[in-house]
Amino acid sequence: MLKRAASLVAGGLMLAAPSTVAAQLAPAADWAARAQSAYQVAPNVTYLTASGQPLKLDVYRRRDATTPRPTLVFFHGGGWIVGAKESALFSLLPWLEMGWNVVNVEYRLAPVALAPAAVEDALCALRFVVAQAKTYAVDTRRIVVAGESAGGHLALAAGMTPASAGLTNVCAAGGFSGSENGVARVAAVINWYGIADVSEMLQGPNARSYAVQWLGGLANREEVARSVSPLTHVRTGLPPVLSIHGDQDPIVPYSQNVRLGDALTKAGVPNELVTVPGGGHGNFTPEERARIYVHIRAFLAKHGLLDAEAH
Repeated sequence: MLKRAASLVAGGLMLAAPSTVAAQLAPAADWAARAQSAYQVAPNVTYLTASGQPLKLDVYRRRDATTPRPTLVFFHGGGWIVGAKESALFSLLPWLEMGWNVVNVEYRLAPVALAPAAVEDALCALRFVVAQAKTYAVDTRRIVVAGESAGGHLALAAGMTPASAGLTNVCAAGGFSGSENGVARVAAVINWYGIADVSEMLQGPNARSYAVQWLGGLANREEVARSVSPLTHVRTGLPPVLSIHGDQDPIVPYSQNVRLGDALTKAGVPNELVTVPGGGHGNFTPEERARIYVHIRAFLAKHGLLDAEAH
């Protein structure tokens, strides 16, 4: 017996008891080692077909979920003209570490369809998540939408656009429950340096080429720009909004989220703006991102969205 054990050790590593191994890892490393066992992934689930293109999302779901879980719906950036959901993977990790389900969404980009297509897709993806809540163990009372840059804009749009805007018509076919007039209710919005006023970016000192490209040659582009601008839809009763923005951002003017915060406050909507002094368009330092997530967790806890063990 001793010879056999010795040969096993000589031929490779003999696993120690789980508690001993865990004791050798830092908490972050221990979580990373266990993540694959904790989550299952449903990749490239079609939530909508539009402009001849099947639109996909990935669902990261807790394997051990016996009750519905708080769920993040995330939209990648890229100025509505480039980007892919796969590029956002590292932005999802803090939410997986908190034990949340995560839904990572792709949407139509300008080369496929101009505005308001991306906003339509964001709203339809949200509807899909609510409709499939039982399938993916989603707690429909704790759905948070988030995104970076153009994705931040889509998160704001998903949380703020009313049914009267008519932007869910593209996914209106079939039965749907759990929404108010066809627009799913979210519990909060986490807006990473997203665009709040698209109209301002079409001309003048804050004009940006990516916004001009997204609106293209639409005959009614000013009307469409207003309809997809979160500032247009500020009103009482919206979900809480947390915005994160560097005050030296050259891509999305910092002033946009200052104006959004002022408008939300005036309407009585709970909101916070986390300013990164000297920060640009994302690319924050590890220390800055860590401090931002302290704010995010406090914000979630304040609004009753964070599980006790994740505090």
